[in-house]
Amino acid sequence: MNAHCTLQLETMDKFKNKFRIASARLRTWDYGSAAAYFITICTHNREHFFGHIKNNRMCLNEIGSVATKEWYKSPIIRPDLNLQLGSFITMPNHIHGIIIIGQNEYNNCRDATHGVSTNKFGPQRKNLASVIRGYKSAVTTHARKMHIDFGWQPRFYDNIIRDQKSYERIQNYIECNPKKWGKDKFRGNP
Repeated sequence: MNAHCTLQLETMDKFKNKFRIASARLRTWDYGSAAAYFITICTHNREHFFGHIKNNRMCLNEIGSVATKEWYKSPIIRPDLNLQLGSFITMPNHIHGIIIIGQNEYNNCRDATHGVSTNKFGPQRKNLASVIRGYKSAVTTHARKMHIDFGWQPRFYDNIIRDQKSYERIQNYIECNPKKWGKDKFRGNP
């Protein structure tokens, strides 16, 4: 057993796994699978880092523009995952987007819905979480260079899009999000 594994076990023993945050991911789903996903990522404390809504339209500031550009770079940066992007919006304190992981060399031999209770799927570096980690890291790096005390919430929300009707409903939700800002559950305080 290597030192990292030993330390991890000692930490789990010491705190009786008490401070471990359970994953929000669906445990029976392989997030490296070819599928469409609806993603929401919020800023730390839902602070309004990315701009503001005016006349039902999103007005991006400099870091908001960076957040948007970095999202659209994802398929270029990660061609091995065969990514495609659907609708996307940067809001004052969160982003919503549809990302599609296509068939690729990492998921060709996997079945997305094994029905297992623990994550025994393929490599955890070639999946949805790795794409989101890379995206969040890129935006944060730009913010630091711009001397902005920026941060993301530790997690992200995802929804596996299972059919065309759901895809269209989510697409509409994303595109209409600025118009519904006054009632948005992610609005937080400016």
